[in-house]
Amino acid sequence: MQEENPGTVVNVDAVELADDGSAVVIIDQTLLPNHVEYLNLTSAKDMYDAIFELKVRGAPAIGVCAGYCYYVLARQEAEAASDYADFAARMAKQRDYLNSSRPTAVNLSWALNRMHGVVEANAGKPVDQIVKLLETECKAIHSEDLAMSEAISAYGASLLKDGDGVLTHCNAGPLACLGYGTGQGPLFYAHDHGKEVHVFADETRPLLQGARLTSYELTKAGIDVTLICDNMASIVMKNGWVQACMVGCDRVAMNGDAANKIGTSGVAILAKHYGIPFYVLGPTSTIDQNCPTGADIKIEERDPDEIKTKFYAEPKALPETKCYNPAFDVTDHELITAIITEKGICRPPYTQSLAALFE
Repeated sequence: MQEENPGTVVNVDAVELADDGSAVVIIDQTLLPNHVEYLNLTSAKDMYDAIFELKVRGAPAIGVCAGYCYYVLARQEAEAASDYADFAARMAKQRDYLNSSRPTAVNLSWALNRMHGVVEANAGKPVDQIVKLLETECKAIHSEDLAMSEAISAYGASLLKDGDGVLTHCNAGPLACLGYGTGQGPLFYAHDHGKEVHVFADETRPLLQGARLTSYELTKAGIDVTLICDNMASIVMKNGWVQACMVGCDRVAMNGDAANKIGTSGVAILAKHYGIPFYVLGPTSTIDQNCPTGADIKIEERDPDEIKTKFYAEPKALPETKCYNPAFDVTDHELITAIITEKGICRPPYTQSLAALFE
């Protein structure tokens, strides 16, 4: 974790490939902000668990991690495979296994399918040569992510004025997206380029990623941030302290509906009521061309104990109390002022502006 120069945001090494290519090295985000601990992921189960348990999280970071995981596993399977067909079958199985760890963030399947496409496109070539091509591909995914992050952040920062108040939900900064980030990227970019904003960061239930991660990153960068509970968003908007809302996304449908951490749609509804622009930021890899509307997005549900016991010294509900714990909700496209990608700022009608990105 690069903390020695808190006034500048550079690529946080939240996801890296080990120098010898034998492991994926990640920051365990579940331990932040109190402990910075790095994990070496070498087995498929370790990789699956890291994604499922949110040790690595954030759609773009998951994509980068998935690319590296695929490569590390390919090195292992190349040693065991008898020929190309055996290797390809083994890697298809590993791809499907890792892809089952989390269903909502499209970057996971996008990166895994991109890596597996290299295997399929080089059928019949020596396996060791394919492994070399996979190394190049996973590193390309990472470098593209960093360029994407800076472009999104620059576009987003162009929508902010010096002194603006910005409300954000969940975490889509350097830890989640690498580089500047996406949803919080404009805040870091603006700060680095002489434009100061004040940020209101929702704590973001149930995993408190806004409290544990967003406020942590902003504070370390020297950006003025106030942490609020999720149910305080309305009052800070009513007080006139918020001029824009900026959030990340885990999947965007082709009509502009966007899935993000649970509670995002409520923020968008409040912003609509108070006349505040609501911006969704994410790479084009997060736009699912096979997903017509938000109704087609599968919503992940997580362990009820994340509500009842997580982060508490003692349980805050009886063991028999039923819980509903969706990880995401979908914000209707009619509530979204603009969707900001590395290719530019998309505005309604999204059926046209998003489709144009892929032409």
